[in-house]
This record gives sequence, C-alpha cells and structure tokens, in this order.
Amino acid sequence: MEPISDLIEVSLQLREDLEGVDFQEPITHAYQPLDYAWKPYQQYLKRFGTKRPREVLMVGMNPGPWGMGQVGVPFGAVKMVRDWMGIEELVGQPDSVHPKRPVEGFDCPKDEVSGTRLWGWARDHFGEAERFFEKFFVYNYCPLLIYDEDGKNRTPPKLRKAERAQVLPPCNEALRSTVAYLQPDFIVGVGAFAEKQIRRAMKNSDFDGVIGRVLHPSPASPKANRGWAPQAEAELKALGIEI
Repeated sequence: MEPISDLIEVSLQLREDLEGVDFQEPITHAYQPLDYAWKPYQQYLKRFGTKRPREVLMVGMNPGPWGMGQVGVPFGAVKMVRDWMGIEELVGQPDSVHPKRPVEGFDCPKDEVSGTRLWGWARDHFGEAERFFEKFFVYNYCPLLIYDEDGKNRTPPKLRKAERAQVLPPCNEALRSTVAYLQPDFIVGVGAFAEKQIRRAMKNSDFDGVIGRVLHPSPASPKANRGWAPQAEAELKALGIEI
C-alpha cells in the first residue's frame, strides 16, 4: 500500500469511489455526507484525526438521519459536535432530498440518540474532547445514508447483492487505509455488522492487533436502552483496553 498523507485524502477518495452507485427500488435516495457536510467532517479530521499511532479505532456502520446525516461527523449528535467538540460549519444539501428526511445541519432540532450515548460517555469519562481523542478515534465504515421510498434508513446489511458489490469494496479499502494511517492496537466495531466488516476487510492485511466489538448504542436495542455506557465500557475492558 502506498503511503497515505492523511485521513482527508482517504475520505476524498472514498467519496469519489461511492459516487454513482446504482441503487434499485425501493431505494430512492442516497445521501453523501462526505460531500454536502464536508466542511464539518474536514474539521473533525483536522482537529482529531492527525495524531498517530492511535490506540483504539472505533468503527460504526453508516450515518444516522439525525447525526452524521446532518453534520457529517460519525454519531454526530448536533449538541455533542457543536458544544463538546467545538465544531460548527456550514452544511449544504444532498443532490436530491427525500421529502421526509430534510437536512438542516446544525439547526437540526432532533437528537441523535446513538450519538448522544456514545459521545456523552466520552465526555463524561474523559472530560475534554482532546483527551478522548488522544486514545480513540471514531470512524464510520460506510458514509452513505440510504433511504427507501418511505424514508426508512437502509443499512448496508439490507442492500441487495449487486448494491453491496458496489458499496462494500471501496469501504473496505478506505478502512484498510485508515488503519494503515492510524496504526491502532485495537479495532472495535460498534455493533455486530461493523465487527463483521472489519474482520473481512482486514483478513488479508498485515494488521496484527485485536479486533472486537461493543454494543451498538441504538435506541432500537433493548439491551442498549438498559444503560449503554457501562456495558460498552465493560466490553472495551474485556478486550484489554484500559479506560
């Protein structure tokens, strides 16, 4: 693998590779936050994605409608990105907007529950964002936010085989590049799908660290609703990560 200059280069290449994916009905819209919300994501990378090696790389699945889909940052609950990370930039619009899924950027009034849980734990445990990012970096495996005709989020596991064949290979390549750049000791999937894709992507690489997972903080998970933070922290510790 050729030397990687930074994660901005990786992200721009992934954005280009995912342009023009041919989705079939009932999928009607595919948002690319790395395009219309590039400014805040670029600030996220500049502020928190340069230090290396990084001990822990946490990998989510894909954007949420009220998180990265609004402000470009993985698990990007607006208040956490703006008030805790100190990032607030202009957000544009997707090429085509689903009528049920507007993009309001940092003016979005809805709360991204998964992001509030993940970043809320980081804030409560580490205090300042810089302290968290000394040890951790959070990344989304697939940056596309995909909607069907009813405005439901189509996650990568629910894509057709032909659609996955277009989406997953560039996402795997970008993940390998991110790992090569950050040189983590641990890669932790946030949820089962993320862990599965990490293992597939890294299977033939020279990564010799630990791959594992933590519970996804989604409100759709009854287990996560019983207190995500202490469960995730226990899972991190079980992998050998000192918190």
